[in-house]
Amino acid sequence: MTRRSCAIYATGIVCAHLLIVGIALVVAQVFQTMINSRLKKEITLTERSQVFESWKNPPPPVYMEYYFFNVTNPEEFLAGGKASVKQIGPYTYREYRPRENVTFLENGTKVYALNPKSFVFVPEKSAGDPEVDIIRTVNIPYVAVMNEMNSYSFYVRPMVSMYITSLGVEIFMTRTVHEILWGFKDPLLSKLHRLKPEVDEYFGLMWKKNGTHEGEFVFHTGEENYLDYGKIDTWNGLRKMSWWSSNQSNMINGTDGAVFHPLIDRNELLYIFAADLCRSIHLAYVEDVEVKGIQAYRFAPPNDVLMNPKENPTNAGFCVPAGECLGTGVLKVSVCREGAPIVVSFPHFYQADPAYINAVDGLNPNKEEHETYLDLQPTTGVPIRACKRAQLNIILKRVPGFPKTKFINETIFPIMFVNETATIDDDSASQMRTLLLIVTLVSNFPLLIVGLGIILLLVLVVLFCRNRQKKTAKDDTAYTQVSDKPDDSSEKPANQPMKNGSYIAMSPVEAQKC
Repeated sequence: MTRRSCAIYATGIVCAHLLIVGIALVVAQVFQTMINSRLKKEITLTERSQVFESWKNPPPPVYMEYYFFNVTNPEEFLAGGKASVKQIGPYTYREYRPRENVTFLENGTKVYALNPKSFVFVPEKSAGDPEVDIIRTVNIPYVAVMNEMNSYSFYVRPMVSMYITSLGVEIFMTRTVHEILWGFKDPLLSKLHRLKPEVDEYFGLMWKKNGTHEGEFVFHTGEENYLDYGKIDTWNGLRKMSWWSSNQSNMINGTDGAVFHPLIDRNELLYIFAADLCRSIHLAYVEDVEVKGIQAYRFAPPNDVLMNPKENPTNAGFCVPAGECLGTGVLKVSVCREGAPIVVSFPHFYQADPAYINAVDGLNPNKEEHETYLDLQPTTGVPIRACKRAQLNIILKRVPGFPKTKFINETIFPIMFVNETATIDDDSASQMRTLLLIVTLVSNFPLLIVGLGIILLLVLVVLFCRNRQKKTAKDDTAYTQVSDKPDDSSEKPANQPMKNGSYIAMSPVEAQKC
């Protein structure tokens, strides 16, 4: 057997083995299963896991951008006209949110943690100075008092109204951004504080929220089931709430939005419990996106999250009292926040009933600026980019006994909205890209084997064809006999060359000398 034949046989044997092994690995998904199993084991909230430290101290910077609606025609609105507002901002703050008092429970299957938040002003990302810029907005303490007086006798309300007027307090107030956001001593609340010490005499949209937490959380670590990774087990000791009018609405579902289980599918719904909204919301897949070279799935709240119960009956539980429902795109949360009739929505009433948008001049809802979304890397479940956008509103309407409200057309009045953003930092993005490259190479290793087998198959075909061509050429150059007659030189002419008998036709023959 020649060397060429040995090479062909060896190539064929290696090629056959590579194809058989590679195809078997692809069909059995051995490496993919191994990678998935490893991810399910490693991505847990346990001290030995690689993601625990980033969960405890999130590296991506979080920014809170506050936008306010400055009221430009308060007198016209109080006289029965349409309110007109102008958006100002952003006033941006860097948010720090480390996990504290982390304690593992039940053999490491659950973890207790507090999540205090602190805010630092970032002037270079802001439109102005919050301690200097003045805005005119609704006097929420005044509206809260009027709302509280609804349960009192009609004859008491005018006296309260006159007393409030004597204090110089109006339905609209003018304050600095810093005061409205972080608090000021309110004259009306100060008077109430003397009568009811439990009433705080200071008011601010973020009063007592700088350096404080939203409650005590217990999370599932994912040790028992990777699908439970990061899910909330209890909030302030509760597994369900009691504010809403149905069991489904009172459920505490999902994570706090910081982490999600690995191996996310496009067809699944992701749940987030928002303590500031007093409810859980779900997000659905929207599209594939790329962030800093990392492929991600974008999830966003679908239209049915804040849809009117007539169109989405599952939202009937958020009507309190039962049956008293607002329209699409708004949610009344005063049931869990005592005081003023507070309503939340997406900014500029995005995805809300057009009636709310048209009730106030100066609103321009659009998807790019006002949609809430979350970009997740599907293999690891790590949030790559997030934008949480929510608007704070208050219901202004006529209150019998308060003459200043007698011409007001009931309006869900926008106060401010916040854009909470976070994007993976460059170092974490680089580590993520490296990890995903390794995962891709390992999971696609069977395909590399099949590819190598196909290449060797092509080499085998080339070698076989070349070997076949040479064998054919050899057969065509076989020995050929020149003459069958015996050599009889005596009968030859003297001047004719001698014949050498049979010879190879292709071989040169030296001519005899004369």
